Amino acid sequence: MRADARRSEEAVLDAARRLFAAEGIDVPNRTIAEAACVGVGTLYRRFPTRADLIAAVFRQEIDDCAAAAGELAATRPPFEALAEWLRRFATFIATKRGFSIALHSGDPAYAGLPVHFEDRFYPALNSLLESAREAGVIRNGLTSDDLVKTVARLVSPQDTGLGERMLEVLIDGLRAD
Repeated sequence: MRADARRSEEAVLDAARRLFAAEGIDVPNRTIAEAACVGVGTLYRRFPTRADLIAAVFRQEIDDCAAAAGELAATRPPFEALAEWLRRFATFIATKRGFSIALHSGDPAYAGLPVHFEDRFYPALNSLLESAREAGVIRNGLTSDDLVKTVARLVSPQDTGLGERMLEVLIDGLRAD
């Protein structure tokens, strides 16, 4: 891909990410193109369908959130890295207004996303959990699946702050006695 085409694609993805988080996935493509400072034709050349754009944003956000685990592990103590990653994961969940309906729509553009989610998030979280276990700072018996499912249930795009408060209770409860 040419450098200018790559820049345009990144601008579209960044604009879509911001607008989807703020307004949900029903933001018009014209609005996304304007926010990205590209023409609507540029958006459609790269993302022919709305599902293609949604899937690309979702995939990029999965990758970014998963990559944060390694960055946090390299710069923070084990418990702090785990707690901060769980907060980031909660933000990931909370900014997905309308994504659940789209992902369960049966559109083939979304078919690989659940596997991509598991392939990226579970190893990232397992690494953080293992470091925290080795440091003796979390209670035993916790799995990445427990934490992913719990955080996903605590936080939602319609959250009024309760989910964030309960996430902090969960994080405090992870500490080893």
